[in-house]
Amino acid sequence: MEIRQMRYFMEVAKREHVTDAANALHVAQSSVSRQLQQLESELGVDLFIREGRRVKLTPNGKLFLARVEQIMNMIGEAKREVKEHLEPEKGTIRIAFPISLAAHVMPTAIYAFRQRYPEAKFQMRQALYRDLIEGVVHGESNLALIAPLPAEEKKIRSKLLFTEKIVALLPIHHRLARQPGIRLSELKDDPFVTLPEGTIFREIVLNACREIGIVPHIAFEGDDIDALKGLVSAGLGVALMPEVTLVDIIPQSTVKLPLIDPQVTRTVGVISPTLRKLLPTEQLFYHFLSDFFADWNRIS
Repeated sequence: MEIRQMRYFMEVAKREHVTDAANALHVAQSSVSRQLQQLESELGVDLFIREGRRVKLTPNGKLFLARVEQIMNMIGEAKREVKEHLEPEKGTIRIAFPISLAAHVMPTAIYAFRQRYPEAKFQMRQALYRDLIEGVVHGESNLALIAPLPAEEKKIRSKLLFTEKIVALLPIHHRLARQPGIRLSELKDDPFVTLPEGTIFREIVLNACREIGIVPHIAFEGDDIDALKGLVSAGLGVALMPEVTLVDIIPQSTVKLPLIDPQVTRTVGVISPTLRKLLPTEQLFYHFLSDFFADWNRIS
């Protein structure tokens, strides 16, 4: 089995079309077909179901693809590791993050890191909560910022960076806008704006409401935190959001109020794999995050 065969196999599996895969690889279609046939012959199983010009993975093909992706990730990491041992401050950090950390936490940390190591590079991916964990486990990324920290899992290690408060953001003319703080129960009849279904922060909001026996009316959904701010600014509802997303500026025509009953918080941290070593540049960034947010906690 050759690396070339695995590359060809992955490209065909991705495109479900041999000709398209050959074009993307800049090789002849006959070469791709021949390598796939040799691979299937060596394994003794069919990896694809042929449907005219299109192909689909067989169950064995799907199993093989998962392993091949892991192998190719490991080969790529091995090449990077050799280079980065020489100059870790010039390497690449593959990191994933959720929507709710995209607006402030992630860019703030990266900016500060690049002030110290300006030649470091980043490959970033935004993902949903469970996909962040799975991505670290399966090698799509070696680091992920995440909130809240997941329960203990054998294949990942978690490090707490900070704990943040969840606050209420109200339209400026809201009946409660001039109060020093707010009880969540006081918003039981208000329309809420939230992140989409499937986002963990939406679940934090809904769970906080359930704990005090209210079912919020979700009037609108926004794709990210900035969208929620805009919806509240337009007077379309109220929102709960991480206080850190309002550090730089409170949106026009809105008021930020602390939640006094119940107090809602979430943990924010970084996860990494237990079954793989971080590459030198990733180790550099991992330790930087610990120091950076330790200083952040002291200042705040």
